[in-house]
Parts: sequence; structure tokens; C-alpha cells
Amino acid sequence: MAKYRKLGRTSSQRKALLRNQVTNLLYHGKIITTECKAKEVRKIAEGLIALAVKEKDNYEMVTVTAKVAKKNAEGKREKQVVDGKKVTVYEEVQKEIKKDSPSRLHARRQMMKVFYPVKEVPTEGAGRKKNTKQVDMAEKMFTEVAPKYEGRNGGYTRIIKIGPRKGDAAMEVLLELV
Repeated sequence: MAKYRKLGRTSSQRKALLRNQVTNLLYHGKIITTECKAKEVRKIAEGLIALAVKEKDNYEMVTVTAKVAKKNAEGKREKQVVDGKKVTVYEEVQKEIKKDSPSRLHARRQMMKVFYPVKEVPTEGAGRKKNTKQVDMAEKMFTEVAPKYEGRNGGYTRIIKIGPRKGDAAMEVLLELV
């Protein structure tokens, strides 16, 4: 008995396919795919969600002092002449940051092994590079997905059969987060 489905692909193609589908499932909340692929994606996705639920509150808030360039009314850096040279003026600012515990950092890195980079494009700027931003999927897992499933012991996804696909009659399903 095999431990996983090969899906008729080489190992590198299979890993890429599963990584892509897991990333899309956790970003959008649902995907439509074949039944065999859905069962494989479900295994990976539920493991990542369980990891996020376990480590979601495992951090501490730390106050740090940072040097930030002082800016004028136009938003440009202020310059000051020192010894005949123009030098940027800096001011010290106190910032609160989250410091991950070692186990949460490890969980974050395990997640980043699976996720592909996701770019979010605003609807009004579709088709342009301007205003696109990178989504931190691991942070999304800790802040948005994990709190929804905090009191739940597994079973984070649901597979709903849609019916056979028109081209090859493969059973299509809707894989969604519960």
C-alpha cells in the first residue's frame, strides 16, 4: 500500500502541483480540483493548519529602538551640512515588534517550505505592477486562519463532490476550509 498518490507525475512536478494547490486553498479558502488531488492537498493543508493553531500565541512583544530618517513636509529625507557634506538626519523611534519563540520560528519556516509567494493585486490596478504587495502566508496562517480553528481537533477542510468533469469524466470536487 502506497503512502501517497503519485498522480501520474514525476516527484518534482507532483510537489510543485501540491504546493501550488495548498497555497491557493489557504489563500482563497476553497479550490476546485479532482478527488485524488484534493485528498493529497487535504493532508498537507491540515498539517499546516494544525501547526499554526499550536504555535499561534507563542511569541512575545519586544520594544526596540530604531533609527529612522527624518522627513520634511514633502516626504523627502532631511539633509544637513556637516563638514561640507550633506548628511541625512536621523531620529530614534521606539517600536513594538513580535519576537517569535524558537518553536514558532521553526513552524514558520516549515510553512514557508510549502507556500509559494503570493502577490495581492488591487482590483482598480489590475494588470499593473504598481500597488501590488507580497502576502506573508505564514503570518496570515497565524493571525487569520489559526484563530478560527482554535478549539477544533482536526477536520479543518471539507470535500464536496461536484460531479464528473466534461473532458475526461474525472470526479471533480470542491475542497474548502470549514
